[in-house]
Amino acid sequence: MDITYRTTPEGYQIPNLTLPTEPEYDMGRFGLMRKQYLKNHRKVLYANLLTSGELYRHLCEIDQTAQEQFELIAKQMAKAEGVTEQLKAESQMLWVGRMNSIRNRAEEIIRTELIYI
Repeated sequence: MDITYRTTPEGYQIPNLTLPTEPEYDMGRFGLMRKQYLKNHRKVLYANLLTSGELYRHLCEIDQTAQEQFELIAKQMAKAEGVTEQLKAESQMLWVGRMNSIRNRAEEIIRTELIYI
């Protein structure tokens, strides 16, 4: 392993370190939430993932899982609460209000169980 060094003005030898390269991933809102949480509240885990080159793979995995769970939970809640296409046709504002409530509750579940752990 070849390590190169640079000399500081004070005469210290510092190794030229670089982070491992990671492939680019397309990350959604849940991945970005997870990244922000790790940066602010789990700094050691964030640093370990970053320096090992696993950060973006981890974030995309969380994002994909969270998005799938979000859609499943929202669909199940809508079915359980009787929010159907018929309701949408009859009363759009009522349907929008109920769907927004369902989406907010589903997102809170995802945040609690996947993002903020």
